[in-house]
Amino acid sequence: MYLGIDLGTSEVKVLLMDAAQHVLASAHAPLEVSRPHAQWSEQDPLAWWEATRSCIDTIASSHPRALAALRGIGLSGQMHGLVLLDTGGQVLRPAILWNDTRAGAECAALEASVPDLRDVTGNLAMPGFSAPKLLWVARHEPALFARTAMVLLPKDYLRYRLTGDCISDLSDASGTLWLDVARRDWSDAMLAACAITRNHVPRLVEGAQPGGMLRGELARAWGVGEPVVVAGGAGDNAASAVGMGVVAPGQGFISLGTSGVVFAASDAYRPDPAQGLHTFCHALPGQWHQMGVMLSAASCLHWAAGVTGAADEAALLHEVEQAGDAVRAAAPLFLPYLSGERTPHNDPHASGAWYGLRHDTDRAQLGYSVLEGVVFGLLDCLAALRAAGGAIDTAALVGGGSQSRYWARLLASALDLPLTISAGAHVGAAFGAARLALLAANPHLHIDDVCVAPPVLYRIAPDAAWRAVLLPRYARWRALYGQLKHLS
Repeated sequence: MYLGIDLGTSEVKVLLMDAAQHVLASAHAPLEVSRPHAQWSEQDPLAWWEATRSCIDTIASSHPRALAALRGIGLSGQMHGLVLLDTGGQVLRPAILWNDTRAGAECAALEASVPDLRDVTGNLAMPGFSAPKLLWVARHEPALFARTAMVLLPKDYLRYRLTGDCISDLSDASGTLWLDVARRDWSDAMLAACAITRNHVPRLVEGAQPGGMLRGELARAWGVGEPVVVAGGAGDNAASAVGMGVVAPGQGFISLGTSGVVFAASDAYRPDPAQGLHTFCHALPGQWHQMGVMLSAASCLHWAAGVTGAADEAALLHEVEQAGDAVRAAAPLFLPYLSGERTPHNDPHASGAWYGLRHDTDRAQLGYSVLEGVVFGLLDCLAALRAAGGAIDTAALVGGGSQSRYWARLLASALDLPLTISAGAHVGAAFGAARLALLAANPHLHIDDVCVAPPVLYRIAPDAAWRAVLLPRYARWRALYGQLKHLS
């Protein structure tokens, strides 16, 4: 048996899978995000651990015999988060999350201090990455920075609690700005630019390699008798790719989660940071991936449901669908930059906006505009990916937003790209993490035999009539950011 643990922003998901890759059980626990100041986004790492333990306790209670046969654990997690530990392994402050944009000034300082930063890391210095966040701590919380003995990524804090080891994988480490992504190793120059050394960062392994062993007291508490390997794991998007079988050039997926992602697998290091495109190591040896990222995707729908008084996101989606085709022409335009933006703008100060409100604008039109604005942001990401030489002929759709066929059809039409919805698309990262555990515990298995695409439930084809309405609106939407940027 193999556990896949996915530490998301809004919840922890855990699933139990057997060696034939049948999911036997799952559990989830919600998480809260703290925003104590504008541009800040933080979470308590102890809450991650409590939520993870709660999920595993639930599975241990409902499936004790299956969990007793556990042989591997895989980890997936939200990327870029900054977890600081002291010499005793205690958390020094709340974790600064991926969608925290306070470190804009530190990005400029980092680019100035390391002129070849983009060549080494394959990426622009963006506020969401780990390195500028640590520079912010050094500048604003110097006493705390001086006490920092170890810097971990979110999922690797869970590993520390599970194993006692400080280890990370290459896909997640790619999002720190401390990794030489081509060489798949820490960059001493980038570490030195943040006044740290290799002693402050975890040991690196590939995602499908062993990355620690489960502590005995936890194994006993969960009724597990045999040694349990904890795989290197992956950042959430690379783990989703493993779960969806996106492991070869030309394969890709689109994520409609809290953030939005257009992901393409690659067999070579092909960076193009100019448009805010990410180039990271994949979770599998000798592979990389390119990725366009928007900071707010399905989270925009959650926000919109709240501010418009809808019962929940599902109720707002239902209103939009009931409004019919006319809603697309009459709706205002929505910029989905509620947390700033990465691809293609790299603008932490970008703001969300509704443009085109009228006395007769109703909730369905507002809801539609939010769905459309997120779709247009993903279209920006796809354009950046293609400009960098990335190719996607068809894409799997994952994330919580993938459960809305209406939103999926809108996305396929705007992108002019067929989309597939597969079984378990909403837990792709946890499933990918479990697959990495299977590989780590059974090194004789071949990646191509394990990381296959799951069965397709249905396909979403582009709608030419919808696309004809969307493209002129996309042109106006693109112009809107440029007109408003100087006001942010």
